[in-house]
Amino acid sequence: METIAWNDFTRVELRVGRIVRAEPFPEARKPAYILHVDFGDEIGIKKSSAQITAHYQLEELPGRQVVAVVNFPKKQIGPLMSECLVTGFYDENGDVVLCVPDKEMPLGAKLG
Repeated sequence: METIAWNDFTRVELRVGRIVRAEPFPEARKPAYILHVDFGDEIGIKKSSAQITAHYQLEELPGRQVVAVVNFPKKQIGPLMSECLVTGFYDENGDVVLCVPDKEMPLGAKLG
């Protein structure tokens, strides 16, 4: 495991957002959804591709809070311009489980 400096970590903007819309992403190479995540007034709504289809159905995602990196450069993923990286953990099968706060948090709250 590579060691990083504290300043490296503080540059990563990990923020809480709420999924306001989830839609299929049939053009993705691996099964994925397009998530529209609201990070509050300061940051706004950002889109992300999320390979979370093994554990989540589209209809259960809106309203859920997630943790995402909001200061990576935009990334083209097929026809989608991804604007943030929704975080998660790989389970024993390599499927992604969302990283979420265990209590309701204000939108845009920063991990610290």
